Amino acid sequence: MIVVSNTSPITSLAAIGYLNLLHDIYGTIIIPVAVCEEMTGLGYSVPGTI
Repeated sequence: MIVVSNTSPITSLAAIGYLNLLHDIYGTIIIPVAVCEEMTGLGYSVPGTI
């Protein structure tokens, strides 16, 4: 199964150390560019980024 994810499940699972669950359950995870940019903080500190 292929899943397209937004920021919330990725940052929430990463915060508790279970980010691998998305891959374990769904296999392929697609992260849109906008979500990736939001999570990485675009070079500055953003709460909840990984």
